[in-house]
Amino acid sequence: MQVRAERLEDIEAVRRINIAAFGRSGEADLVDRLRPITPTLSLVAVASDQIVGHIFFSPVAIDNTALFIFGLAPVAVLPNYQRQGIGTLLIQQGLTECDRLGCKAVVVLGHPEYYSRFGFIPAKRKGLRCEYTVPDEAFMVLELESGVLDSCEGIVRYRSEFNALE
Repeated sequence: MQVRAERLEDIEAVRRINIAAFGRSGEADLVDRLRPITPTLSLVAVASDQIVGHIFFSPVAIDNTALFIFGLAPVAVLPNYQRQGIGTLLIQQGLTECDRLGCKAVVVLGHPEYYSRFGFIPAKRKGLRCEYTVPDEAFMVLELESGVLDSCEGIVRYRSEFNALE
């Protein structure tokens, strides 16, 4: 299994993976809308010369702060390859790359039991709230630089491209 940066020739495979994983085109459309934005991070998992997984990070903003923070969304693995550790590998390598790029923290909206394995904690514990109405325990944050959010609180705002996601 190899994880690498998405390439131009991967775009259609990434789209197929997101549609297959989510059973709809919403996340694939979101990635297509976000891809031209800078900075973003898009990684693929490759097994036997086939792209089987994808993860995407895009910038988010916290009111009244200029910290470089990414939102993780989406992460997708082809159904036949799920439950084999590919999503875990994508998240681990994605977080490592986010840190290398100078990102200070990553937020995610997802299953607390799953994302806590990577060190994510409820964002509310750091004084952060999601702009969307979501359960507190499902909106999580991981500091890539310890303590960077200690004096930071406010609403986390996603790119407007997320507003079209249902």
